[in-house]
Amino acid sequence: MELTVIGHWGGYPKKNAASSGYLLEHEGFHLLIDCGSGVLSKLQNKLEPEELDAVLISHYHPDHIADIGVLQHARLIQGFLGKEIPTLPIYGHHFDQHEFSKLTYKEITKGIAYDPNEVLTVGPFQVSFLKTSHPVPCYAMRIEANGKVVVYTADSSFKEEFIPFSKEADLLLCECNFYGNQKGKSSGHMTSIEAGKFAKEAAVKQLILTHLPHYGNLSDLVHEASAEFTGIIRLAEEFQTILL
Repeated sequence: MELTVIGHWGGYPKKNAASSGYLLEHEGFHLLIDCGSGVLSKLQNKLEPEELDAVLISHYHPDHIADIGVLQHARLIQGFLGKEIPTLPIYGHHFDQHEFSKLTYKEITKGIAYDPNEVLTVGPFQVSFLKTSHPVPCYAMRIEANGKVVVYTADSSFKEEFIPFSKEADLLLCECNFYGNQKGKSSGHMTSIEAGKFAKEAAVKQLILTHLPHYGNLSDLVHEASAEFTGIIRLAEEFQTILL
């Protein structure tokens, strides 16, 4: 299983960058997790939009779905140019019907509602869900394939349920929108110190901090998290690849 960070900024993309988007690949299957602003442009450095096999959406804030529309048009145009373009499944929750309805576009994409209480099979991946603490319905994901586990928190303040959900994951892709001296609970985000404690208590093998803030010295996030978690900690970076 291979994870590539396509975009990692919180809220909006920095110049020439992208907000949330992560490409997970296994056995030739290409799964895009979230599709924020700038993701489609950056994704094409790794593979073409028509090569995606599925998309999985955590929630409907723009920094996680802004490029769904242009992804749909990219596949539409490639079809006009003569390529065989199968209907792309886009999995999302159904608790915002207005936004969920936009996942379906002609025969290009098909929105499929996942049941957060059930395990979802997407290609070679088994996905479990946990509702997060965020201003809108949002779901963290525990993704398993070939005995390896990736946990993606999506957007959330810390909640105790994350610990058993993430237990002994090979990789924790954890949102970290606030520094250690700040409070993220009211806005539904985590601090660096909370991310470190989370990683320690869940006994994960490595921690990647993502959904990063647009200010401050980002290396401080790693330093602050490392006061709690002594394992591998890295900041998410564009086109960073982790092989599990």
